[in-house]
Amino acid sequence: MTLNALAANLQSTLNECANSGRPIVIELPDHRLVAIQPLDPAEDDDLIDELLASNGAFQSLLERSAASSRKPFVAASDP
Repeated sequence: MTLNALAANLQSTLNECANSGRPIVIELPDHRLVAIQPLDPAEDDDLIDELLASNGAFQSLLERSAASSRKPFVAASDP
């Protein structure tokens, strides 16, 4: 599947992937390939934590965020 085809039918294609359990292979404009694979919710509980823990760029972002000053969250008022 091309990137343009995926973009044109993103939601239905991702739903099909999730429902079928089969990965989707996408060809990028420079002819590289990437795959989108559905995850079983029962099996991926720790996946995000494991990926984030092993990502140095994300860890650096967390450290910078923790060291920065915080502005209080102000909810938007109703018109």
